Amino acid sequence: MNQQEFEACIAQIRNGDREGLRRIYECYMSYIYSVIYGVLMNRENAEDVTSDFFIRIWNSAETYRPGNAHKAWLVTIARNMALDFLRKHKKEVLTDDFAEDTANSDDVEGEVLGEMGVMEALNCLTEAERQVVSLKVLGEMTFREIADLKGIPIGTITWRYQNAIKKLKRCGYE
Repeated sequence: MNQQEFEACIAQIRNGDREGLRRIYECYMSYIYSVIYGVLMNRENAEDVTSDFFIRIWNSAETYRPGNAHKAWLVTIARNMALDFLRKHKKEVLTDDFAEDTANSDDVEGEVLGEMGVMEALNCLTEAERQVVSLKVLGEMTFREIADLKGIPIGTITWRYQNAIKKLKRCGYE
């Protein structure tokens, strides 16, 4: 499908005509599936996210800007959806792990967060502390990665993290 054909399909979708979506689906379904599978590495999850992808295209056709590279737009949406799926799934697993597996852990995060729900723990912190702890523990990011993401010096990030852990201990979450 070339750029003009794709834009005609998007115009059909914007007008509520499902024929445009059907044509995009027929042309790009296997391509999108391969992009999503490449991120997820799981057939069933890739099939689910691929199905959701075409619903997203239907709902977000208004965001497409004519003249842009349509394949890049499609791949960006597909990749982001796959990454979102991984993040959501990972958080669900980590939340379960905190409730069950970290109670006997030797690391500080396990000691503090193992005996309480993650959300309960995070609600005891300021927003800045909550962000750092969430990114460090749930996001498994390094202090350097958090500092770069937030645009804050690494010393401030480590200080916030240490204060958050101390605060949780003082609140009886140890």
